[in-house]
Amino acid sequence: MSTTNIKLSFYREEFPIRGEFRISRGVKTVAEVIVCQIESDGYRGQGECVPYRRYDETLESVSTQLETIKPSSLEALETQIVQLRAGAARNALDCAMWDLKAKKSGTRVEDQICLSPARPVDTAVTLSLDTPERMADAARAASSRSIIKIKLGGDDDVSCMHAVVGNASQSRIIIDANEAWSPGRFPGFMKEAARLKIALIEQPLPAGDDEFLLRVPHPVPICADESVHTTEDIAKLAGKYDFVNIKLDKTGGLTEALKMRHRARQMGFGIMVGCMVGSSLAMAPAVLLAQDADYVDLDGPLLLSKDRSPALHYYGSTVSPPERSLWG
Repeated sequence: MSTTNIKLSFYREEFPIRGEFRISRGVKTVAEVIVCQIESDGYRGQGECVPYRRYDETLESVSTQLETIKPSSLEALETQIVQLRAGAARNALDCAMWDLKAKKSGTRVEDQICLSPARPVDTAVTLSLDTPERMADAARAASSRSIIKIKLGGDDDVSCMHAVVGNASQSRIIIDANEAWSPGRFPGFMKEAARLKIALIEQPLPAGDDEFLLRVPHPVPICADESVHTTEDIAKLAGKYDFVNIKLDKTGGLTEALKMRHRARQMGFGIMVGCMVGSSLAMAPAVLLAQDADYVDLDGPLLLSKDRSPALHYYGSTVSPPERSLWG
């Protein structure tokens, strides 16, 4: 695929969020993303990333990384992508490269990475952190969904658990505390979650407190998010976590995410495939990655007032694989 006919470009986009998206560390009203495009021999591949401040990334820092990329060929570009830190910039470039190669070869990404034809997957729908009363209303509205993920991390967490479970009794419930719980409060929260038959608890403690999880029972499985970014991180999670949440903006793209999924399975971890709040372009590679995941959390576009076009197709709780016109 060697060529000197190559052009790399990127630009920022904003997608207003429907209402507010609130988690323990703040509120978002708009999804700010960066789209990378790689053009070669009349073909164009694209990928989207979402810089995340928790990981010391901003639109400006990611743009600065992308500005350093000066490819003379696709092979040179691939080398530069690998050398970038795992994160948003590398994700956008890596996914754009997968898209470009698929278009140039005529072989879809799903045919390269999926063991069988890609199918719609069941995704969680996320409820923002709010008062118990408002979370009860939101749970009631989402009660037809098979999986509901709730953001917690406030003083009313137990009341919020009860409010959601009581109003969505047929749904599996995932709790995501975004590192907001303390070791002192964790056992009580875990006991209540078990009593309510919560399906999964995602990143309850700050990443620096992971060792505490070795010393407490796991009546509800615990999933690592902020504590795991790449394949190298997985070994240190043994005994602390039961699942890992693989997000492309953490791994630095689909290439590393595939390696991470394989290693996690080898070590006996369950798999969640998650996302930042972005458009269908950011979700598209993750839908293929999620084909055999235990939990899928790719509802980012459902939180937006308006998605990009073309977009992924969401039907109730399922999201279909991307069409060629979008990605892959």
